[in-house]
Amino acid sequence: MSWHPQYRSSKFRHVFGKPASKENCYDSVPITRSVHDNHFCAVNPRFIAVVTECAGGGAFLVIPLHQTGKLDPHYPKVCGHRGNVLDVKWNPFDDFEIASCSEDATVKIWSIPKQLLAKNLTACRKELVAHARRVGLVEWHPTAANILFSCGYDYKVMIWNLDTKESVIVSPVRTITCHQDVILSMSFNTNGSLLATTCKDRKIRILDPRAGTVLQEASYKGHRASKVLFLGNLKKLLSTGTSRWNNRQIALWDQDDLSVPLTEEDLDGSSGVLFPFYDADTNMLYVVGKGDGNIRYYEVSADKPYLSYLTEYRSYNPQKGIGVMPKRGLDVSSCEIFRFYKLITTKSLIEPVSMIVPRRSESYQEDIYPPTAGAQPSLTAQEWLNGMNRGPVLVTLRPGSELLSPRPLPPERPVFNSVAPASSQPLDQTEKLATEDGWRPPSLLEEKAPRWAAERRLEEKKSWLTNGFDIFECPPPKTENELLQMFYRQQEEIRRLRELVTQREVQAKQLELEIKNLRMRSEQF
Repeated sequence: MSWHPQYRSSKFRHVFGKPASKENCYDSVPITRSVHDNHFCAVNPRFIAVVTECAGGGAFLVIPLHQTGKLDPHYPKVCGHRGNVLDVKWNPFDDFEIASCSEDATVKIWSIPKQLLAKNLTACRKELVAHARRVGLVEWHPTAANILFSCGYDYKVMIWNLDTKESVIVSPVRTITCHQDVILSMSFNTNGSLLATTCKDRKIRILDPRAGTVLQEASYKGHRASKVLFLGNLKKLLSTGTSRWNNRQIALWDQDDLSVPLTEEDLDGSSGVLFPFYDADTNMLYVVGKGDGNIRYYEVSADKPYLSYLTEYRSYNPQKGIGVMPKRGLDVSSCEIFRFYKLITTKSLIEPVSMIVPRRSESYQEDIYPPTAGAQPSLTAQEWLNGMNRGPVLVTLRPGSELLSPRPLPPERPVFNSVAPASSQPLDQTEKLATEDGWRPPSLLEEKAPRWAAERRLEEKKSWLTNGFDIFECPPPKTENELLQMFYRQQEEIRRLRELVTQREVQAKQLELEIKNLRMRSEQF
């Protein structure tokens, strides 16, 4: 409805959406028919979780990411709820832990086994029971481990500390009771110190989650918000909703002043809810409409005009829900910067859609992959509850790379030394510790090996990893496109190994010169 300029200088102006081929989709998936305005899908680099339709309670499916194609109608479900499941979210720091909430007024934490599910999973790891009515939303804290937020139809936001031994938790560490109606969405800022919410009274609130106080509240009547999103470190909020003429609308707000939006843009006259997604690494905003087939995307800037329309991905298949892959699960060899998983109920299909920056170069594109949030928490639950704030631990997506931000070191292992006195722990206790955490005492050869040998072995082990995947465990390519992607990955790996060999040769020459100099000095004396 608003006018967009035809051309604009931007490295993301030519980003296009590429749907997966039929064999790379997930077919025959019984997607839920719930009318709740949620995503109904959660994705991480290992699994895709989808809320499903079933009789006698609520359930969701957990499908391994590589298991594409037609789904077995008797595929095992996660089905411990007594009411319909309304939301699922993966733990950002544990790819095998997922939270779900339901109409039965409970929140459950599930541990997914590393081997595939052989039968229905009904036993949860933890159960959170404090809401008086059904629970519509769950959200993990972005930087603190084991902190979970839940929103219920009792108008309460509850904060849970999962770092306890109890399997049933009946009292949250904090309850926020400032809302007067049903909470529709919630979003954290980058370090998790602020929480933004939208409510059925169409107001946007910015809260201090630890104190439970309202810091800002929008009372602007020209925009009725339904979803809200923090825009990274820009100190801005984006909300989607409707205008006073019932047109679908997006609005941008200053985090410190919610009296009037910085800009508003009417989209169309449809009735489906708009889900916003923001990529802080590329400053791109994606707007996905429920019941639409298209995905609009914008570039966000700190200065006017703030929102710059790029283009849209169009499809004839309407989505009921949507899932988003974390950045650490993207394919950097094909310049993929975002990936959606569309839930298409008319075809019982889950269709991946990759957003790709067209580049001719085969090398790693540093400018479109800045350091991004990894899978390591920067705070413990107790540290966050005590008032500490810390940004996410950053990683680079370059193949075979390490963490960029410092992280706490793991506890030290006992050192075994033949010269040192005998350990105070008896042998059977050491063996017991070894069997519990999978650690084994080093062999005699490892004890005598110098430190550089251990570092060399670690480097060789890292060289087997390409973008976080073991190249010896990758499934064989199924299509020509996958074969090309595998070829490009191998070319990048060969180039990297050549550089490593060149560095080793330079180091060897330097050592030879040092040895020669030492010999000459010894002959002089």
